[in-house]
This record gives sequence, structure tokens and C-alpha cells, in this order.
Amino acid sequence: MITGTTRVVGIIADPVAQVRSPQVMNAYFAKHGIDAIMVPMHVPPDGVSSVLAAARQLRNLAGLIVTVPHKTRVLEFCDDVCEQARLVGAANAIRRTAEGQLVCDMFDGQGFLGGLLANGIDPRGQKVLLLGAGGAASAIAFALAARGASALTIANRTQEKARALATRVASAFPACRAQDGPPDPKGFDLVVNGTSLGLKKEDPIPVDPKLLEPTMTVAEVIMKPERTALIEAAASKGCRVHLGRHMLEAQVRLLAEFLGVAPEGA
Repeated sequence: MITGTTRVVGIIADPVAQVRSPQVMNAYFAKHGIDAIMVPMHVPPDGVSSVLAAARQLRNLAGLIVTVPHKTRVLEFCDDVCEQARLVGAANAIRRTAEGQLVCDMFDGQGFLGGLLANGIDPRGQKVLLLGAGGAASAIAFALAARGASALTIANRTQEKARALATRVASAFPACRAQDGPPDPKGFDLVVNGTSLGLKKEDPIPVDPKLLEPTMTVAEVIMKPERTALIEAAASKGCRVHLGRHMLEAQVRLLAEFLGVAPEGA
């Protein structure tokens, strides 16, 4: 039941119809008896600054979850950028303090890696093809390198962006051979779609499905639809597939703790 004491968490996105966080987070709140609710907020790119300015004044707002396409943009409007968000250059969560300050951090990398490990997939020693170089993809790149992936090739529509991310990853984790390259999955152990391709039915598959091999694991970050065209194509080729929802499931507790809406003693 929503009352005057209920803490509010928003999720800002553009579009917002595809997000699954409200279902997952509200189920978490209900399970643990937490007086909080998450609501979707459709915020276009030119509305981010005004929404965050307003957030400072909302005293019952615990914070915001941030998703496409706002993860990099929000950093400039926050008072404090935590270490992981600073390293990645993007954030997916903003906490409002009692004084109206905004503190942001990034949990996508931890969530994605946690989802892999929970499903028996360990990227340590693996060769990884990462599609995309945006906020979520950047967080995943650092998380996989930190875990011990032996090689990481980043393919992005803008090659300069992929090269810049690879350079930053290589500097932070020199044991991982990070570089930019084409979206060719041949020879990789793990293929990760970190782009938004797959949200719409008309989106092209981000790799040529003919090049997928049964020895590969193909992973998504997109949560709705749960089985994207890439996942269906990979499954038809005999690949092991890993769904986008696992990334969110693995970071629910982390997000709740960061926002101050976790069970007492968690």
C-alpha cells in the first residue's frame, strides 16, 4: 500500500516502456516489507538536467535508476561521482541525500558479471567480443577485464569510441588484451551485446548469425524482449545463451542498498 511515508524510486529512460526494473524492484520491496515503490519516468535527453534539478527538491525521493540513453549524461549533474562511475564514465543509479545532494554510481558491470557467475559462466581466461561502447557496455568491459578475461575486443558503430574504451580498459587491467575491432564473433568464447539493438523488432542483429558457433556463449543486456533476435539466432546455432534479465537480478540488492531502501541488516 502506498502511503505518505512511502519512499519513491524513479527510473529514467527514453523510451521507457521496455524497462523491467519496476517489476523486479517492486517485487523485492514487497518481499522484504519495504515501504518503497519504483515508477517509470519517460525523460527525453533534453529533459535530464531539469528532472535532476527537481529531484533535489523531492524529499521522499530515495533516488533514480538510470538507463538508455542517459547513463553518461547524468554525471555532469551530480554532486558526487563514486569510483566505479568515474572509472566507467557512466552511472546507472543516483541517490538523493537528506540534504538534496545527488550521488551517482555504476552497478551494471557488477550486475552483468554476477549474473554470469550465478549461471555457471566464468569469463576468466576467455576471449570476449563486446558489442557497444556506451554506458552499460563500458561497465561490462571493466568488469570482465577485472575478472580476468584474457582478451577483449570492442566493436562499436563509432570506432573511435571503441578504441578509447579499449585504451582505458588496457590501462586499468594490462593483463587483459583490450582492443577495438570488427563485430566478427569468430574465435571468441563469449559474445556480449551491450548495444540497444534488439529493443525493436526491426533492429538488425548486431553480428552475422552465420558466424556464431556452438562453442560460444552469447549474452544480452536487453531485458525486454527477453529473447531478442540475437538470442534466438544464437540458440538456433547451438550456442549457450544468457539473458539480459540476469544482469538486473544480480544487482537488485546492490541498487537497493545504494539507494537506502534495502531491508534492515541487509
